[in-house]
Amino acid sequence: MTETFKFIIDSRNAFIRLLDDLTLDELNQIPEGFNNNIIWNFGHIVVSTQTLCYVRTGITSDISFVKHIEAYKKGSKPEYFVSAEEVAELKQLAISTIQKIQEDYQKGTFEKIAPFDTSTFGVLINSIEELLVTTVGHDNTHFGYAIAQRRAIKK
Repeated sequence: MTETFKFIIDSRNAFIRLLDDLTLDELNQIPEGFNNNIIWNFGHIVVSTQTLCYVRTGITSDISFVKHIEAYKKGSKPEYFVSAEEVAELKQLAISTIQKIQEDYQKGTFEKIAPFDTSTFGVLINSIEELLVTTVGHDNTHFGYAIAQRRAIKK
């Protein structure tokens, strides 16, 4: 699993580099043909992974520890101009939350999880290992959207 965690962090760092190459206005712009923006896609992966790993697995029912959950959860949409401070915090959370999940994984926190179906991919998740592989796909789906949005904004 070390390689999986490394790949998640490497992918998130690539997403952060994409954010770093754009202005705050560009991050917040909703391009024509899209219903969200680049910063929403980034924030969404940050909150989704935490929610999936801890809440959907039955480890906890309390979502209050997931910072910015309301702004970026599934089914939400951009409703305000995201500040530079929030962008910086999301970048930090993108890495630190994965490191926390890795620590909890190594401690055995996820040895027994409640299986669940993912709505995005429609697959049954039976283990944290399956969930982390699904996270890779989910993160990179949203990274792909962000790349497409960047193209639309920069044309």
